[in-house]
Formats: sequence, structure tokens, C-alpha cells
Amino acid sequence: MTPEDPERSKGSSTMLETGSPAPEMVLEDTVGDTVRLSDYRGEHAVLLYFVRSTSCPVCNRNVQDLVRSGDDLEAENVRVLIAVPESRQRAATWKARQRVPFPVLTARGGTPHEMVGLDRRVFGAMQRSGSLLVDVHGVIRHVHSATLPTGGYDRKGVMRAVRSLGV
Repeated sequence: MTPEDPERSKGSSTMLETGSPAPEMVLEDTVGDTVRLSDYRGEHAVLLYFVRSTSCPVCNRNVQDLVRSGDDLEAENVRVLIAVPESRQRAATWKARQRVPFPVLTARGGTPHEMVGLDRRVFGAMQRSGSLLVDVHGVIRHVHSATLPTGGYDRKGVMRAVRSLGV
């Protein structure tokens, strides 16, 4: 959702760009606890990965890549959060089955995706996926989105942005 991104959210009320303040997001984890993006401000950078759906095989591979990268991200003071568009119950089942060590988040109303402009595309049927890296000060340092899941995770871009945080 950078200016040169052709997939940039059109008509969405939330336009996210690198260098802008992160939106206040209030989400719910798989046990029902409230998680706010601002809870991490001042302590940790946050990488949010928005999966297209828990049944998406490409998204599941991307999540497993994040799991394998977890120690490296932790060493850079980055906390990983996974946002899913499904219910809390379904998210909890998926988290256990996939052995995801990170918080898996849902929205109480709508989806986490809608909060950041990852609205559905292609006649409202294709849920978009993407990632958002927020630094310790609450500033967006990387934004990436795609309609097709094969383009939803820009590993090189994420890692480049993480390294630029300079712990």
C-alpha cells in the first residue's frame, strides 16, 4: 500500500503508508483477551501478518516461514502477530494445528484486515493478505499487500525493514 503499489487500497477509509503513524487496532486473541497494537509501543516493534484465510496453503507456508524466523525476529526486538479473518474459535483450532507460537488475532466486529484497508477484491470475493511492520514508536516502517496469496508475504522486504530498525 505504498504509493507505487498497484494493489493500494482504493476507497478504503484507512490508507496506510510507510512513515505514517500506525492505526490504533483493538483485536482479540484466541482466548478472548484484548490485544492493542499500542500495547507494544515503546517496548517492541511489531510485525503483523494478515493471512488470506486459515485454509490458504500459501499463507500457511508463509506463517511457517515466520515461525522459522521467530528467533531472528525476536533478536531484533520484533514481536510477530498473525491476523486472521475467521472467528476466534476457528483461529484457535488453526493456531494449535499449525503450532503457531505467536498471538493469533481476530476482530470483534468485521476482520482485522478491514482495519488496515485490506478489503476484499475481485467482486468482493478475494480476501487480501499482507504485512505491516510498526516500529517501537508506532510508526509504520513496511507495508505490503496483495490480492493473490503468492504475493502477500514479502519476506525480503520485511527482513530489510526489520534490519533497518537498528535495535
